[in-house]
Amino acid sequence: MKLSLWPGFAISVSYFENKLLFSANVSYKILRNETVLEFMTGLCYQTGMSGFTQMCEKELIGLIVLTRYNNRTYRIDDIDWSVKPTHSFQKRDGTEIRYVDYYQQQYDITLSDLHQPMLVSLLKSKRNNVEARLVHLIPELCFLTGLSSQVTSDFQLMKAVAEKTWLSPIGRQQRLARLADDIQRNKDARLELETWGLHFGCQMSLTGRVEPSEKILMQDHICQPVSAADWSKDIRTCKILSAQSLNKWLIICSNRDENVTENFLSCLRRVGSSMGFNVDYPKIIKVQESPAAFLGAIQKHVDPYVQLVMCILPSTQQSYYESIKKYLSSDCPVPSQCVLARTLSKQGMMMSIATRIAMQMTCKLGGELWAVEIPLKSLMVVGIDVCKDAFNKGMVVIGFVASINLRITRWFSRCILQRTTTEVADCLKVFMIGALNKWYECNRGLPARIIVYRDGVGNGQLKTLIEYEVPQLLSSLTEASSDTSSKLSVIVVRKRCMPRFFMEMGHTLQNPPLGTVVDSEATRPEWYDFYLVSQTACRGTVNPTYYNVIYDDNGLKPDHMQRLTFKLCHLYYNWPGLISIPAPCQYAHKLTFLVAQSIHKEPSLELANSLFYL
Repeated sequence: MKLSLWPGFAISVSYFENKLLFSANVSYKILRNETVLEFMTGLCYQTGMSGFTQMCEKELIGLIVLTRYNNRTYRIDDIDWSVKPTHSFQKRDGTEIRYVDYYQQQYDITLSDLHQPMLVSLLKSKRNNVEARLVHLIPELCFLTGLSSQVTSDFQLMKAVAEKTWLSPIGRQQRLARLADDIQRNKDARLELETWGLHFGCQMSLTGRVEPSEKILMQDHICQPVSAADWSKDIRTCKILSAQSLNKWLIICSNRDENVTENFLSCLRRVGSSMGFNVDYPKIIKVQESPAAFLGAIQKHVDPYVQLVMCILPSTQQSYYESIKKYLSSDCPVPSQCVLARTLSKQGMMMSIATRIAMQMTCKLGGELWAVEIPLKSLMVVGIDVCKDAFNKGMVVIGFVASINLRITRWFSRCILQRTTTEVADCLKVFMIGALNKWYECNRGLPARIIVYRDGVGNGQLKTLIEYEVPQLLSSLTEASSDTSSKLSVIVVRKRCMPRFFMEMGHTLQNPPLGTVVDSEATRPEWYDFYLVSQTACRGTVNPTYYNVIYDDNGLKPDHMQRLTFKLCHLYYNWPGLISIPAPCQYAHKLTFLVAQSIHKEPSLELANSLFYL
């Protein structure tokens, strides 16, 4: 598949600390040389007419398209199957014209298919109190942006895209310096700036600091990783904190995958033994290669004593995964592990793959892998994330994950689907009371401090969060205890922020070290905010994460809040290394993603005490 890369810049001008700052970042729009109509035609050939409209809406709604005749991007919010290019619409001057005639007159474009449906995009006005308006778009003239799953699975193509889009710190700085120079050299731009009394100053230089590296606490060993970004090699010979033995479990595979299943099982039991995770031999069930056969075997063989079901999937066909996860997460709640047979065929990587899967299985059974030192006693941390359901665009999925023990290694997870037009949660009181009850059950008291990390929020929603979500959380604390209620802090987390920070070394620039904190000059004067670099970039420029404390009753010093946030980036059990956001946020994201993409209904409460979604 051919792709087009459209280079550009993301730009904003905002007031930071004591000055007006011009922020810019290099940006790319990836455009597929495929129209929406071509995509729909290909989908029709694959699926046939039965279920075609439903599949079309599932695949297209939410995608961004580009119309080359005016170089504008639109979001597909719906597909109107009843309107065709031969229908008429009312122009702004009040006259009516057919779509086919409009494009012929306005852009000299002749439409080839007069029976194609129309895409619907909701254009929101930037002015307050102005209603959004609907526009109809012609699929034939809309080009898909972004990358499909077919493209992302093509290693060579993704490598080629990365080589073009990943810029080194010095390369990025040179591009941005050239942009500033071009603006200043442009007569019209210079005149516009002078009209406003503005001019470009020098590039901003600021001072950050680096948080100390963390020790990783295992059952029988304190590990100081060689690389703070990845300690997988350091913990291979150590025993994990706690693990439940896997005594009764099932493996379901197709007939032709019997050999890879046996080889994998041998590796899994070996790595489990060294980790302190005892894995007994399972019952292996061989079935035909179809989603119905896998689901039928699960329904027939799962009983109340089965601890876990593993499925060795013969293909990437989504219906395998979705039917299994939906049944075992909601209808018959049992932890499940799905693995592609193709993955288990990579002989040179078998031990590494078995280790990762053993870690996931341990967590799904309620185990704990590692910990870090947490100086604050009686602390609960919470992650909240929201995303739109892939099947029903009128629904949003809200995920809530809270720690339930003192060393922050065990978790309580809830998820619900909510019908709303905004990504604001109205179920937080129920979630928080459930988490506090679970904490009380485990610790015989309530937490002294609660710190909530809220993901998936833009700057425009901060006021709504303060007015609507924070009161829900405070109300649940008051209701849980009539004596002294827990102290609450709420922090908004943003992974995609515009600023990039570089460290000067000699006469060149490089990425800042892990643990770098910036909390002055590039922050807002009216906010309690900071940037934290908690991931490395093998290539390109590292992306800092932006944190904004919108409510704080705990009164922690900023340094302590930043240090705690850095510690929590070490506790995500799906990766033996640091991640870009605190673990509870990433757990909430994984939970909402599973429900929004595959399950489409609330998981059973029987699974709430394990990380069943890893």
